[in-house]
Amino acid sequence: MGRTPTITSRNSSEVSEARRQASVISARIANAQSWKPNARSLDFREAQKENVDQPSILIISDDAELSRVVTGRWQSERRVPVFTLMSSDVCLGFDPDTFHLAIAGGLRPEALSVVLEAMGAAGKRVLFVTENMRLVQTVRDRWPGIAILRQQENWLDTLVLVAGEILHRVSAEADAHRFEQANTLLERQALLGRYMLEMRHTLNNTLTSVLGNSELLLLEPGSLSAGARSQIETIRNMSLRMHEILQRFSSLEKELTVVDRQAEKESGAKSQAAVASL
Repeated sequence: MGRTPTITSRNSSEVSEARRQASVISARIANAQSWKPNARSLDFREAQKENVDQPSILIISDDAELSRVVTGRWQSERRVPVFTLMSSDVCLGFDPDTFHLAIAGGLRPEALSVVLEAMGAAGKRVLFVTENMRLVQTVRDRWPGIAILRQQENWLDTLVLVAGEILHRVSAEADAHRFEQANTLLERQALLGRYMLEMRHTLNNTLTSVLGNSELLLLEPGSLSAGARSQIETIRNMSLRMHEILQRFSSLEKELTVVDRQAEKESGAKSQAAVASL
């Protein structure tokens, strides 16, 4: 005869602890499901977004003082970029996707051409800073695409303004590239849509033939086996479904036509209002 198991004090405490942990986990799950973003969390997300969109500048210099004064001058600006400081002997391992603008200055003579050639090959914008007039002419002749700034009076203020304009141009070019890619994708989709609309009548005629023949076969009782009849019913049902899809294309074409006409009317009304206001 089997014995009824008894719960010892140790087993009882373990069961209680397990129940307590289960209650805690259930409470956490309930809190997670009922959580709503508050103002603080939204501010944090906005800050993360700003950090992603924040411009970044790579400063390449063998002069630590130059890097210090450039970054220090930017601290008084409303929007401070993310700076990465490198010397000429380590900058060749840079990742071109990690910065938008490179500021080069105070380079060793033997490293000048190496650094500028590497930046040019990567297609990055470069602002070259120097107080040597002969070096200005050399860089202008060999690398005409590089912006040059002489270290004269108030050169730090000028650097901030010029760098800001370059960053603005880089951002505009990146936006234009994204818009161009999006427009290319939309053109491909529009081409596919026009092709589907042009082929709609041909597909309708084909579906009418398939649907009609399947209906005729199903009207002959006993002429088909159960398996063949089931397959023909599937063909008929799929044909009906494809017909419904093509009907949606037709309704979509009509809606787009109405939208285009409405847009033309609004554009004409705006043009007339603009002429009348002259």
